[in-house]
Amino acid sequence: MLAFLLTIVLGVAAQIVQKVDPGRQAFEARCARCHGADGNGGDIGPAIALRLAAYQDRQLASLIRNGLPARGMPPSGIAGPEMTRLLKFLRTMQGRAAAGSIAGRKLQLQTTEGKTLEGQVLGEGFDDIQLRTDDQRVHLLRRAGSRFREVTSETDWPSYNGDPGGNRYTGLTQINKGNVARLAMTWMFTVPDMGKLEVTPVVVGGMMYVTGRNACFALDAGSGRQIWRYKRPRTRAMSVSGGANRGVAIASDRVFMETDDAHIIALNRFSGELLWDSELADSRKNYAASSAPLPAGDLVISGVSGGEHGANGFVAAHDQKTGKEVWRFSTVPQPGEPGSETWQGKDIEHGGAPTWFTGSYDPELDAVYWPTGNPSKEYNGDQRKGDNLYSDCILALERKTGQLKWYYQFTPHDLWDWDATETPVLVDAPWQGQTRKLMLQANRNGFFYVFDRRDGTLLLAKPFVKYLTWASAIASDGRPIKLPNQEPTPAGTKVCPSQDGATNWFSPSFNPATGLYYVQTFEKCSIYMKSAPGEWEAGKSYLGGSQRTGPDPEPQRILKAIDIFTGEIVWTLPQPGPANSWGGTLTTASGLVIFGEEGGGLMAADAAKGNPLWSVETNHNWRASPMTYMFDGRQFIAVAAGPNIITFAIRD
Repeated sequence: MLAFLLTIVLGVAAQIVQKVDPGRQAFEARCARCHGADGNGGDIGPAIALRLAAYQDRQLASLIRNGLPARGMPPSGIAGPEMTRLLKFLRTMQGRAAAGSIAGRKLQLQTTEGKTLEGQVLGEGFDDIQLRTDDQRVHLLRRAGSRFREVTSETDWPSYNGDPGGNRYTGLTQINKGNVARLAMTWMFTVPDMGKLEVTPVVVGGMMYVTGRNACFALDAGSGRQIWRYKRPRTRAMSVSGGANRGVAIASDRVFMETDDAHIIALNRFSGELLWDSELADSRKNYAASSAPLPAGDLVISGVSGGEHGANGFVAAHDQKTGKEVWRFSTVPQPGEPGSETWQGKDIEHGGAPTWFTGSYDPELDAVYWPTGNPSKEYNGDQRKGDNLYSDCILALERKTGQLKWYYQFTPHDLWDWDATETPVLVDAPWQGQTRKLMLQANRNGFFYVFDRRDGTLLLAKPFVKYLTWASAIASDGRPIKLPNQEPTPAGTKVCPSQDGATNWFSPSFNPATGLYYVQTFEKCSIYMKSAPGEWEAGKSYLGGSQRTGPDPEPQRILKAIDIFTGEIVWTLPQPGPANSWGGTLTTASGLVIFGEEGGGLMAADAAKGNPLWSVETNHNWRASPMTYMFDGRQFIAVAAGPNIITFAIRD
């Protein structure tokens, strides 16, 4: 009898052993010591469960086999059936982690307004809780004794520059010259696996949205607590996009963002659910995308990158609800089309003129203003003689149809990589006794421009940097008066500004109270070298030469305040350092300019005089510009520094 029972017990035990997942066994033997038995991190390795979605199976297998030795992950000899079983188990781990991140515990609570809320807990702390109710709405709550107080933002920042007109100006005045010295950090959120962020946070209804490459995170704007995240695999071996993403735009209940393989997508802003996905262009033909789309009426407008790789640019409009393309405007005309005569040579086939940066929108004129990039093979123009339209332009397009209303080309036949992808700032201001609809741009080529944006009339063009050698002035017909001996040569030609430009894509701002335009500038030059033409190849750059920063003058970064009516520089704020940071400006109705200074500090200065009033050190080289919003009665300043989103408010 005893032998019979022992046989049964041993048989059951054997069945249990047989049911152990061999993929789990492989994970526990090889991976769990570092990453934890559940993939949520161990003593010597990071959490991986939620990161798995970013990898396809072949990419994940390659990562496991090769490791990341520089980051402490050794290579593994796993192969064949064992690798297959391990990958299968990792996908089940990924699914459990995703389900756990979306479906928190159910909770019913009472608010201080007497309402009963019931839903899933998305996140919580001692003071805050985030709840999604059955209608899929997210409620941001703060504890008030045994009840909860519902909060939201009073002043939003719904798109890249806050204002569709591109001006980083706010009417908020809680942070002012009298109390700015009491600004202190309130919270920080680290975006995982994204490196140096170039994103501007967007805030709508108390929820903040930030991005990295192919990833979007929704946060409680008052605490920084994560509500949801969306992530898709990165396009491997892609050099076109540079690994950056500059943010999203919000319209209605939708979040719009671009992906590295030149798609535009829409997410539900409360859940992160993918609503539609539209391809802009084929990434195998050197197309990518990296900047924030622009909502305009019932459309969302976007562009593409790839100019340094011979991809011809275009501006595209999609229906916000369906994702269907409504129109597109090509920035390199086809042979025989108007403008094609400005391309003499075969490089029209791979002309560039990318549209990768966010434009501006005037709802009253129902016009979109979109900046375009430089021509491809930028340092060698032998096979693209002519002005090369519509490279280095501002395009004024009818929103509904994409029809060209007017354009202006800043640098015809560009040989120095001075794309026009600097924010076009739209303001209404008095001009010579009458209010006019203006467009302002400090261009990479070293000139500051003012236009009447209704018809493109050029009202003002003046240099805003000291070192400018390629042109002496802008003539009355709007064309630059070029100076001799400034083309790249095989031996190298010194030209100012440098390839980085007198300024670049980092955001400027205009304050109507001071009449000043605030822009971070570079004072430096480059040595431009021309090389043999070469042939276009998919996946490779198409430059026609190279450049390096010249040693003379010593590079310098200077914040400048420009009088938009005269072009005169009213004040400057030079910053010590090597002049390689890319942070922009925000200006306020309370008389401040807030900006990332060259040394890594976030700084506030007097908007009228330029004297510094406050700073805090982040110890990161800037790649992003600040923004502001009002949440639960407090004004916040937010900025991306390194891999972190950091917010500041007045200390009590």
